[in-house]
Amino acid sequence: MAFSVPIVLVLVCGAFSVAALDFKWNAHPASGRFGHPPTASPQEKRSFGEPMSWQYPTPPTEEEPQFPPAFEQKVPKPVDSISAVCGENSVWVEANKDLLGIGKPVQAAEVSLGGCPAIGEDPDADVLIFESKLHGCGSQLEMVDDSFIYTFTLLYTPTPLGGSDIVRTEDVAVDIQCHYQRKHDVSSWVLTPTLSPFSVVKTDQESLHFSIKLLTDDWRSARPSPVYLMGDMMKFEVSVKQFYHVPLRVTVDSCVATVAANVDTVPRYVFLGNNGCLFDSQLTGSSSRFLPRSQNDKLQFQVEAFRFQQEDNGVIYISCNVRATSAASPVDGTNKACSFANG
Repeated sequence: MAFSVPIVLVLVCGAFSVAALDFKWNAHPASGRFGHPPTASPQEKRSFGEPMSWQYPTPPTEEEPQFPPAFEQKVPKPVDSISAVCGENSVWVEANKDLLGIGKPVQAAEVSLGGCPAIGEDPDADVLIFESKLHGCGSQLEMVDDSFIYTFTLLYTPTPLGGSDIVRTEDVAVDIQCHYQRKHDVSSWVLTPTLSPFSVVKTDQESLHFSIKLLTDDWRSARPSPVYLMGDMMKFEVSVKQFYHVPLRVTVDSCVATVAANVDTVPRYVFLGNNGCLFDSQLTGSSSRFLPRSQNDKLQFQVEAFRFQQEDNGVIYISCNVRATSAASPVDGTNKACSFANG
């Protein structure tokens, strides 16, 4: 930032004039070893005829400024110093204390979320933490198409430095938006405040998004090939997209294997049923089983590869009924993932 300060140089000049002064000399004889001084001629009366004239000197010509040939004006760069997480009914905001990205931390009292102060600080991450209900801290609600939009404003107002009126930063206002879908698909069951389990039915407007995929032996990534040898383990992962629903738990009600893309054809083998029981290990003595659940919206299980005795085409089709319920619902006879050990 360039500052220009006017400098005023005040010159005080005194003009002295001498007005017709009479100088009278009285000659006195002086004696000394050199004898008498020469006789002086009589003094004459003198005066200044014209008044003395004076003027300020002409100022020097200003030189043209010399600028560097490659000078570039600094342009502020955007900084990524704010993060937000929109929850089911609240928002969590973290603001880096170097809010402006200039290497100078701001004071906690200078930053607010719609007027609400920070609820705490993380000294390790050097961030200020804010939390608010969706209807709190001055939020603004807007309905657009099929979405609810809650807008919060993070405000930074610098305070004067020391006991002066000086500030060296600008005010900052950053909008934070949380988007929520207005329509959700649930079953015909009536939801109560206790979040009773709900099933999923397809509608013309929206449905929950499920997926089932084959995983590699280490369970870390999708398997690129659906070809197995006898004795291999087919490793499955079933999941449901969470989106903006209440927290969900996915379960597998049943799975059936057929030789055609029709679950009602014969032969058919129901290796998982009864709302989540993996029968294959009980029926055939295999090591098929569910893995311990690591998160509610995913479920993993393994089934030992098999074939139908009278079918030699080497292709089987597997169809599963998948369901999602509220994660708050208890595990019971209709919401379970059970395996059999040693029959």
